[in-house]
Parts: sequence; structure tokens; C-alpha cells
Amino acid sequence: MKLNLLVQVLPGKYLKNVAVTDDQLSILIFLFGKNFERAIRIVDQKGVKKISAEPSGRSIFQVVGESKRKDEYFCFPEHFCACYSFYYDIVSKAEQLCCKHQLAARLAASLRSCIEVEVSDEQLALLLSKL
Repeated sequence: MKLNLLVQVLPGKYLKNVAVTDDQLSILIFLFGKNFERAIRIVDQKGVKKISAEPSGRSIFQVVGESKRKDEYFCFPEHFCACYSFYYDIVSKAEQLCCKHQLAARLAASLRSCIEVEVSDEQLALLLSKL
């Protein structure tokens, strides 16, 4: 994938103040493989919600999958995702650094393209209890 494809995939408002060189893009593709392109698609389709709790300020991401069912997965971008791929590719086989949902959450947060949702600490606790 070349830089101009990335520019086509991500709407212009995201890349307005972002400069990505071909070398940097190559590194991202090398590190994340197929998950990089999939994560970009998720971000482009507004598939990342950042759920923040008040008054604690704690947060979790909810990321839409790419299957026909459009399952949503809770994830902590640096540590955990509730998807099958996280368990299979990352925990079990150690073949990937992170799943596409974690990467999409990181990209969306960096590009400030998350859908922001505020809930109470109690509501966040209920969401987390379902994991």
C-alpha cells in the first residue's frame, strides 16, 4: 500500500496536519501487516467509539468489526481486545503485535476521529462486567 492509497482511504480532514512518509508507511505495514489496512478501513467508517466515564476519567474503546454481523469489541488499545483474533493471533500464537481493533483505536485516538461517548462510572463498570 502506498501513501497515496492511505490518503484515498482516510478523509482529508484527518490528514490535514499529518505528514506520513513512504518510509513510515512501509514500517507500519511491516509491523502490522494486514491489520493496518483493516484498521484504516474501520477508522474511515467511523467504527471507533471512545467511552469515557465521569467523574473518574477512565475510558475504554468500542470498535466495530468488519464481519457482516458488525460485532462490537471492547478494547484497551495497549493491552487487550475482546475479539477472537486477539486471543488466537496475539495471546496463543504470538504472531501479531495487536489486533485490528486495537490498532484502529490507536489510529482513531491519534487522528481525533473517535466518536466520543460519556457515561457514568457505574455505567462503565456495567460495560466492563460483561467482558
